[in-house]
Amino acid sequence: MHFGWLTLAHSPSPEDDYQCITQQLTQACYAEQLGFDDVWLTEHNFTGESVFCDPIPFAATLAARTSRVRIGFAVIQMALRHPIRLAIQLALLDNLCQGRLDIGVGRGSIYNEYEYTGYGLRSDDSRARMDEALEVMTRAWTEEPFIYHGQYFQANLPALRPRPYQRPYPPIWRSVVSPSSFTACGRLGLPIMTVRLPLERIPERLALYQEGLAASGQDAATQQRLMQQAAVWRHVYVAESDAQAEDDLAASMLHTRQHMSHARAAYNPPDFHVDPALLNPWNSPLVADEAGVRYALDTGAVYGTPKRVTEQIAALRQAGVQHLLCQMSFGYMTHEQIMRSMHRFGEQVLPVCR
Repeated sequence: MHFGWLTLAHSPSPEDDYQCITQQLTQACYAEQLGFDDVWLTEHNFTGESVFCDPIPFAATLAARTSRVRIGFAVIQMALRHPIRLAIQLALLDNLCQGRLDIGVGRGSIYNEYEYTGYGLRSDDSRARMDEALEVMTRAWTEEPFIYHGQYFQANLPALRPRPYQRPYPPIWRSVVSPSSFTACGRLGLPIMTVRLPLERIPERLALYQEGLAASGQDAATQQRLMQQAAVWRHVYVAESDAQAEDDLAASMLHTRQHMSHARAAYNPPDFHVDPALLNPWNSPLVADEAGVRYALDTGAVYGTPKRVTEQIAALRQAGVQHLLCQMSFGYMTHEQIMRSMHRFGEQVLPVCR
């Protein structure tokens, strides 16, 4: 079983940003020391919802301070970026980390419209913009010269330099939620990551991915590798007792939920409305904080003593999970709490689960 370390930690205020960024770097480097296979970085803008906001320069520093762990994005918000600039930055980063880069892509936040308006955009065409940006980026890595005339982007360049270290380019991961997306990505032979799905939903979604892979034309070894790589996200927190773990994690999640809800109510344009089909009790503004946190604890978290966490991971493995993305860094939880939790996980959980 493979284990990734994932961060989606808030910075409470601009005055806290420097300290939070420094602590995130310490935690990410410690993940390599503990034996995690990969580190995954998120992207959010303008409100401190993701401590470092832009994961690319952060990843470059992380690459310089690590030697083994793979570095991934969960995810790059493609609709907010110019694909040629992004292609150059990621190619350079892949060289700097000597081919340890994994690129998760998504169109951008489906809740934070203020992230689009901050770039002078709206989310109405975000899927089409992402698809075109992804085509431009991948073709620019492989075509020489590269000429492109699309709806959103125009490009005419002799060659993109440097070329990525991995050929033809780093793995492009897709973030999937809906059942149809699992099957579609399987047919395309793409590596996938998914959100904090309830345990009972995981086997059926992985079966859909396997069904798609079977129709992809990929050889059996590639299909097996992609199934093993399919990554499922969980909040993970390890403490001395089950009660302490629940109290610490619930408090952090409550602050996180209040931070997100405030930002969306304060900064999203009044004409923006989230698709109700994308809401669940954790992220729905119609659900009370206590019920939202309870839902997230019950369906998307692994927490408790090392023994209990090991048992919960065994249940995930029984459901078919072979790659777990462990969000162990949380906003409004102290750096010391996070490091102690990581230490317990690395010393008492990882060796048993492997």
